[in-house]
Amino acid sequence: MSNIARFRSIALVIVLLLSGMSAAIGQETVTILSETETVRVVPSGFYFEGQSGATQRRNSAAARFGTKHYVIAGLVDTAGYSTEVKAKYEGFIIADSAISVGGSNLPIGAYGFGFSTDGKMNVFDVGGNQVISVATQADKDLKRPRPLQMVKGDGGVRLYNGRNYVVIIAK
Repeated sequence: MSNIARFRSIALVIVLLLSGMSAAIGQETVTILSETETVRVVPSGFYFEGQSGATQRRNSAAARFGTKHYVIAGLVDTAGYSTEVKAKYEGFIIADSAISVGGSNLPIGAYGFGFSTDGKMNVFDVGGNQVISVATQADKDLKRPRPLQMVKGDGGVRLYNGRNYVVIIAK
């Protein structure tokens, strides 16, 4: 075999290996954490626009992508917040790796979110600046809707607010 043919064969093997690795990274397994596991990772409170609110533990959820990447979400007790803050801020989402929410990219970070009456999930940085706004989808077949829950599906995780959800996928 000539040196050129040998080089081409080696290059082909490297390309196939690298493409297989990138496909494996994009398809990390998703695990919805149990209630016991969720309690360990969900913060007891969350800061947003100069205020701190207690996490509603019963309305919190977390998912693990692969072995070490987490997405954590929870509703926050907004009693005592101004009407303006309550109108846009219901809870928080924390991602320790880049994610896609409803098809929009969201970098590593901690964010506040709210679900609007016009079928959107609005995500804000902790200073109250809107980062993304994505359309929700309705799931009329969901048996027991809760104020907030995570369910595996659509190649990632569905984050539900009642029967409405957005899909979260690890990047």
